[in-house]
Amino acid sequence: MVWSLSLLLWQAPAAFAQTSDLKSDDRLRVCADPASLPMSDKSETGYENALAELIADKLGVPVAYTWYPMATGFVRNTLNVKRCDVVMGYAQGHEMVLNTNHYATSVYVLIVSEDGPLAGVRSLSDAKLDGKRIGIVAGTPPASHMARNGLIGQARPYQLFVDRRHQSPAQDMLADLDAGEIDAAVLWGPIGGPLVKQAHPDLSVIPLVGETEAPRLYYRITMGVRQGEKVWQRQLNSLIRRHQDEIDALLREAGVPLVNDMGTAVKKPEG
Repeated sequence: MVWSLSLLLWQAPAAFAQTSDLKSDDRLRVCADPASLPMSDKSETGYENALAELIADKLGVPVAYTWYPMATGFVRNTLNVKRCDVVMGYAQGHEMVLNTNHYATSVYVLIVSEDGPLAGVRSLSDAKLDGKRIGIVAGTPPASHMARNGLIGQARPYQLFVDRRHQSPAQDMLADLDAGEIDAAVLWGPIGGPLVKQAHPDLSVIPLVGETEAPRLYYRITMGVRQGEKVWQRQLNSLIRRHQDEIDALLREAGVPLVNDMGTAVKKPEG
């Protein structure tokens, strides 16, 4: 997502054969960022904290955290040295961890004033965006779409790599939107959606499900466990499958925009 890092895999087959017995059985040991709201926080108020509580409750054990900034060395210094056993949110397909089945698919969003002139926009190719000041986190996939549509010249970039204990580009961007310094904001949905729900009632969140050209703007979100821990992976896969409705409800309540597995439409609640 967007939030995973790039390190080499462990490569010793003998080690892989043993890892299924290394996780704790009396606690759900979670690797998490202590300052990454709305996902996780040391106060345990993020929605990934709530997801950890849900999974722990199904396992009948308490949650125990290992806190470490989501930056270079995160997996190496937490999961891989066996200080914890699972990362609650990880992009599908990244090789640093063994991914579970995905429990959510989300997408980048356009955020605009609920009653403003851009409220009806559903795509970055909409002519109504021409000449508008759009906030974008530099280096993220929507920047390519904005460049293709001639929107970069007036864009306001926000930093991708910051110390989240002291800075929040997403919160800064939404504050600038509220203040009228920008006309719209483009953010990763699992960040922008919850932040808007929590503190920006006059803003509207629009999932960008209509963008068909590369790069894709949707990602499947999994839990990450140590390479080789297939028994633990299968146990979590079973929990995800049996409790998907509860997971969806938790994420929707947090404000996370959920889309179908191909990122082409907003996912409707069951029933």
